[in-house]
Amino acid sequence: MAHVLIVDDSPTDIHAMRSALEEEGHQVSVSDSASDSLDVARETQPDVILMDVVFQGMSGFQGTRKLARDPATAHIPIVIISGKDQETDRIWGLRQGASEYLVKPVHAAQLNRVVAGLLGTPASGA
Repeated sequence: MAHVLIVDDSPTDIHAMRSALEEEGHQVSVSDSASDSLDVARETQPDVILMDVVFQGMSGFQGTRKLARDPATAHIPIVIISGKDQETDRIWGLRQGASEYLVKPVHAAQLNRVVAGLLGTPASGA
């Protein structure tokens, strides 16, 4: 299947997303900060990036903008997955280069539908 990079600093959220994605057969890598995700994405070239927003230092919005503008990673779709559920946050995330914006907690079926849609493949309906 696909390689998905999860960028999050919550072990609970990482575990839930990793479990859902691995059930669909995806390979998963993890980065615990937006700033580190820039190098990880360049090196591993994932098929999709799942980006949290709230981090110490560089925010997920800033990380998304940098990834979307970097020629080495601009082709990788980014899904912001955040606890910030205001419409202004969603609009801002999409303006930074995200393809999708989901609000935590994200259910496995919803996550897999969005990833499958970005990959152009059907989700199994987890």
